[in-house]
Amino acid sequence: MHKPQRHSEILDIVRHKRVHSQEVLREQLARRGVDVAQATLSRDIRELGLVKVPDDEGGSAYTIPTHITDPTPALARLLPALYLGADGVGNLLVVKTLTGGAQPIAVALDWEEWPEIVGTVAGDDTILVILRSPTHLDSVSTRLRGLAGS
Repeated sequence: MHKPQRHSEILDIVRHKRVHSQEVLREQLARRGVDVAQATLSRDIRELGLVKVPDDEGGSAYTIPTHITDPTPALARLLPALYLGADGVGNLLVVKTLTGGAQPIAVALDWEEWPEIVGTVAGDDTILVILRSPTHLDSVSTRLRGLAGS
């Protein structure tokens, strides 16, 4: 399961159940068919900004901060506004963005953990996306264009 789907499952669980520990959250995820390592779950909790607050039972439970209102993955929100185009050769894809758009898109791409992508390097309006194989160039380009709505 990709990170955005896992994050969505985590948010749904925390919205609807009292989750007192990471282990309880891991068990809830497992019931939904999501197997996640403890280190990955810790990172997910941190990235989502979940916090533990006192509950009515004298313990504490995870909650979603009020600023987390849109579970849509960041990449799907950013690309339509910032993406200008992409071109590549071999296992290298160059993504052009509006000025200032490269950093947030690169971070969002890294968070997506697409298996085809080794990593990204971002400037101000250009991102170098390093692909695992030249065979991924067309599919990743097409996927980015689709998310951008172009």
